[in-house]
Amino acid sequence: MTTQTMGPGPLMIDVDGLELNQEDEQLLQQACVGGLILFQRNFSSRSQLCELVKSIRAIRQDIIIAVDQEGGRVQRLKEDGFQRLPAMQKIKDYQEAQTAASETEIEQLGFLMASEVLACGIDISFAPVLDVDESFSSIIGDRSFSDDPREVVRLGSAFMRGMSNAGMATTGKHFPGHGAVQEDSHLTLPVDKRSWAEVEQRDLLPFAKLLPQLDALMPAHIIFSQIDEQPVGFSEYWLKTVLRDKMAYNGVIFSDDLSMEGAVQAGSYAERAKLALSAGCDMVLVCNNRQGALEVADALQNYPLAPESQERLMTMLARRQWAWENLASDSSWQGGKAFAERLLA
Repeated sequence: MTTQTMGPGPLMIDVDGLELNQEDEQLLQQACVGGLILFQRNFSSRSQLCELVKSIRAIRQDIIIAVDQEGGRVQRLKEDGFQRLPAMQKIKDYQEAQTAASETEIEQLGFLMASEVLACGIDISFAPVLDVDESFSSIIGDRSFSDDPREVVRLGSAFMRGMSNAGMATTGKHFPGHGAVQEDSHLTLPVDKRSWAEVEQRDLLPFAKLLPQLDALMPAHIIFSQIDEQPVGFSEYWLKTVLRDKMAYNGVIFSDDLSMEGAVQAGSYAERAKLALSAGCDMVLVCNNRQGALEVADALQNYPLAPESQERLMTMLARRQWAWENLASDSSWQGGKAFAERLLA
């Protein structure tokens, strides 16, 4: 099979198993496919994972391969040498119990996560979570660094410096903030009734402060009813007027998964994808629903992805290659591992 290089298209898909099947291979060859996200079901060992990644690259060399490797309950790669990562709110608990964690330790934690993912040929982990929360939101909770937006800025900035030092692009989620709604957007479409001023002073603050460090953003499937009637990921107001124009953001915008219940009101899978792209997303994710992914791939066969979107997406590819056997001798990896283990103790 010939490796194809055609620039990333606007669709990110997933695969079911530990190796590619014929349908996977055919789908990956479609020009509209530009990304692939891996889940825990795609991992049985590090060697198997590396072979799966190689088989994907053999079909599409330039594809963006992603994983959710935040830590805590959202960590897809956990065994066979991968360091177990704490939920980010463990840092706050550690600070309250002892002394404030140094920014160097948090940087090293970001480096640890990113370097292990990169060493398997994966480009990005969708991290960090920049939502402001402690335990209110059913889906965010301990995934957040803090319920204090200033601490989210401080800790998130340090974590992203570590990711960048390892060679990984950063993705902040879930713009403009998911921590103030209790409902899980995987299961329903939450509505946040707060004013612009309330959102800006709390939830939006980490995104606004950290924009220079953010290579990508992922918007939330939430309606802010006093601000715009569309869910954020389908809203030209949020993505173009606020993010691109007012905030002058020029990084990648990934949709959140279009299979989530929070996306259902936008119509069929094809309608959801086209609406998200026209609202300002550079790439849309369709996960855990192969029929939906095929529908979107068919609808986007001749989709004219803007050159600036393609250029932005190319910045998400890995910026450094790591050999797994060299990680243990790296001082930043060592520091990150030691800090992770202290947080988990």
